[in-house]
Amino acid sequence: MDYRTVVESVPPAKRVMLSDKLVDLILTSKNDDKMPSHLASTILRNWQQDVLESESGLTTLLEASLLLEPEKTVTVFTEMEMTSIADQIKEGSKA
Repeated sequence: MDYRTVVESVPPAKRVMLSDKLVDLILTSKNDDKMPSHLASTILRNWQQDVLESESGLTTLLEASLLLEPEKTVTVFTEMEMTSIADQIKEGSKA
């Protein structure tokens, strides 16, 4: 799955809320052992630079959230009324 393509589909008005929800999902996941250190470092760097809601920041958050909590990630998109993106993620997960 091309995470950047998925993120490009996110309306700009929803990016801040999406980044908040994905960060919460990542921080509360009990599957933190699945998180590669390079991905965690990138998220931390993006947070320090205040760019989590940018395309690159959201791309990293999406990758991490799908590694840790794929079903909950789809739920986040569905709850935020981005069902076409949720469907895109589901299809990408099958490939």
